[in-house]
Amino acid sequence: MAQLSDSIEQFIKDLMEEDRQIELRRNELAQHFGCAPSQINYVLATRFSIDHGYVIESRRGGGGYVRIIRIQRSGDESSLAVLLKRIGRSIDEDSANAIISQLLESGIVSRNEALLMRAGVAQNALALPVSTKDVLRAAVFRNMVSQAFVNHQKGKG
Repeated sequence: MAQLSDSIEQFIKDLMEEDRQIELRRNELAQHFGCAPSQINYVLATRFSIDHGYVIESRRGGGGYVRIIRIQRSGDESSLAVLLKRIGRSIDEDSANAIISQLLESGIVSRNEALLMRAGVAQNALALPVSTKDVLRAAVFRNMVSQAFVNHQKGKG
């Protein structure tokens, strides 16, 4: 199953190589790979999420489509707004780490900044109940991400 998921992911990324967004038909993609449309849904949900730098829009029905939009690889405000919305009022460690990886890959944070951010969102960073940790983690992480975008913009200008 993993090999099929890897193949579907790579196929979509190859299609997106030069474009910031693409539109696909879920059924046609499933037919191309000889799998169920639910397998396509799985790949989209796990490998093209906001945490991985993508926004998915879909419309069901006869003329339905899936639009995959790569979040711009710069420190623009729209990317920041999307990330802050994704972080929300509570975030778990794995989701925060996925976002940090995307920030590192995008060049918004350096390797050292990413390591510091990971330390700040780590489960063992605070001796609090899990639900409280997720809320506090989100508040701290929103501030770290916002400052990272500010620093990135200053470095460009």
